[in-house]
Amino acid sequence: MSHSVQLSEIDTKPSSKMKKSEIRSEMISLLEQLTDIQERLYAQHAFSVLIVLQGMDTSGKDSAVKQVFTGVNPAGCNITSFKAPTPIELDHHFLWRISKKCPQKGMIHIFNRSHYEDILVPMVKQTLPEKKLKERCEEINVFEKGLLNDHTIIMKFFLHVSQEQQFKRLEDRKSNPSKHWKYSRDDAVDIEKHKKYAKAYQFIFDHDASLTPWTIIPADKKWYKNYCILNHIVKTLKQYAIEFPELVE
Repeated sequence: MSHSVQLSEIDTKPSSKMKKSEIRSEMISLLEQLTDIQERLYAQHAFSVLIVLQGMDTSGKDSAVKQVFTGVNPAGCNITSFKAPTPIELDHHFLWRISKKCPQKGMIHIFNRSHYEDILVPMVKQTLPEKKLKERCEEINVFEKGLLNDHTIIMKFFLHVSQEQQFKRLEDRKSNPSKHWKYSRDDAVDIEKHKKYAKAYQFIFDHDASLTPWTIIPADKKWYKNYCILNHIVKTLKQYAIEFPELVE
């Protein structure tokens, strides 16, 4: 089944009805709820949770990890950022490095960039033919189905940021001394390719036949982006029977 979305039809900004002041108190409640769910998830040891965060440069993936999971016990949560494959990783199947990092029972694992980079980057840089990219999409669909069959709860988020906002955040990194470490000339080059990356993500969405649809998050406003991610995670996890295990004597 296809869950394709059209990025061009989705706004990168929050609705005018959403107010930052009103969201703040709701965020506190959601953080408390996630903390409680995670404790039960860890104790029950029946489900695992995989959070996939994808987005163009400066879309706020790092800040989402920091803000959304601020109340989560580090003992029950891991984070992996999949950068360019190493020579050893390139000698293996592209999902080899991914499968090793999938969460064990009771754990939350966040992929800050993920297996979808192995479709996204080759498409933008034109290092693989479209036929091969389609094959990789099909393999990912099967891979994620296997995780679902093993009681892994998968949530995939695309942080949808405008090119205008990307340039603003890049300039902030250049002018703010506390953010100089974040600045990269490669990011500037990639931001210039905003349309190419948008096209590549649309390709990914169009070929996603998994049972875990993408959630598109408006990311021009960080406070709204973080709220949407946290709200979706809490609502999704509440649908599962995640409870403290009964006493065994």
